[in-house]
Amino acid sequence: MKRIIALIAVVALAPAAGAQDSAKARLEKSRRHQEWVKIKHGNREVNSFIVYPEVQGKATSVLVIHEIFGLTDWVRSVADQLAEAGYIAIAPDLLSGMGSGGGGTETFKERNTVMQAIRDLPPNQITADLNAAAEYLAKLPAANGKIVVCGFCWGGQQTFRYAANNKDLKAAYVFYGPAPTESDMARINCPVYGFYGGNDARVTDPVPTVQSQMKKAGKTYEPVTYEGAGHGFMREGEQPNAMAPDKIARDAAWKRWKELLKKVG
Repeated sequence: MKRIIALIAVVALAPAAGAQDSAKARLEKSRRHQEWVKIKHGNREVNSFIVYPEVQGKATSVLVIHEIFGLTDWVRSVADQLAEAGYIAIAPDLLSGMGSGGGGTETFKERNTVMQAIRDLPPNQITADLNAAAEYLAKLPAANGKIVVCGFCWGGQQTFRYAANNKDLKAAYVFYGPAPTESDMARINCPVYGFYGGNDARVTDPVPTVQSQMKKAGKTYEPVTYEGAGHGFMREGEQPNAMAPDKIARDAAWKRWKELLKKVG
């Protein structure tokens, strides 16, 4: 029985094939410049996917932190959508070098193995990888020097945590990810914007407490909860057969996100 429950849990969390297929199709049709870059720091080399916008002048950069499923086509499609909106977007594969043959996400054959590998990532290594990606963005000739961070699910949690570890970030966009400790919150130097599903009690129920803690620490934290939406609504809402609350939440979240990004410049 325990094994059956565990399998059901994995299936429930797994990225839907429909979302992956539509994401892959989007990437193939995109007219924006996409490329893979290897970002080195210390003894590590982080394989990262970057997309450039078609704009005049320098652009703000968005550091995209993937879900617990690793660097999937869907995450790469988010980077492409951000570039479509006018921003340089980079999505590092935090599993770089952790797979078979020294590969990354693409070398894991089973989804639950990917998930466990991500759970086992050392926090200091995650921070170092993200710092390296941020430093890479800061040096790009096409970038204006402003860097923001976003992430989904596990990546949302890491986004909130990374905001406490990089004082130069201009904003953090947390999509259905838990908050860090109060001591970490005290070190946050940028506004944090939350996006949560109304039917995601595990993550959403603690939000009022997080609001109080952030307010006590003198930090800006503006969460929005989308009624009826479940966990992962940004991905689920893109599926051809998406549940109405997820699709509505996904569209509303993108609208809000783009408005917030414009404030950064």
